[in-house]
Amino acid sequence: MKLANETFSEGLNTGLRPIIDSADYEIPLQKHKACFVTLYLNNSLRGCIGTLEAQQPLVNAVVDASHSAAFQDVRFSPLNADELPAVETSISVLSIPEIIHLADESELLTQLRPGIDGLILEEGNHRGTFLPSAWTQLPEPMEFLAQLKRKAGLPSNYWSRSVVVSRYTAESFSAQKNQESPE
Repeated sequence: MKLANETFSEGLNTGLRPIIDSADYEIPLQKHKACFVTLYLNNSLRGCIGTLEAQQPLVNAVVDASHSAAFQDVRFSPLNADELPAVETSISVLSIPEIIHLADESELLTQLRPGIDGLILEEGNHRGTFLPSAWTQLPEPMEFLAQLKRKAGLPSNYWSRSVVVSRYTAESFSAQKNQESPE
């Protein structure tokens, strides 16, 4: 959380990301992990960026995702200094996604673990994901899946045998108004 907050401050002051050396951090934070950083303002989404595959040490991934969520999420204007004190931040560290082998959509619906599973849905050039935290907004598996399809650019009733669905879990940490606390 401290690194995310430093990233927001650096971005507001210079427009740049902090440059860090992962070797300066504890061993668990040096491991390659995928993560998402989600920002909320007044209980509404304010930015969310991350990666589904581990590409770099976790501390570097947090810096990149924090900067991108605050300043480069195309759905929102860049974070400004007036918003920073009220921003709630959540960092989700993802497990390695596992493909769910299934015969059809109804089988997928029976295998979903609401509140636990994050999902990746892929079909051709279409891809979308929902973090496990999305279950709080979409608690019914059928609606969760329908909205994930829409996010991936597919009709909510779409299904084919070539759809690939993977699941992952996430360890999440959040801070409200720059106060550190586990989610």
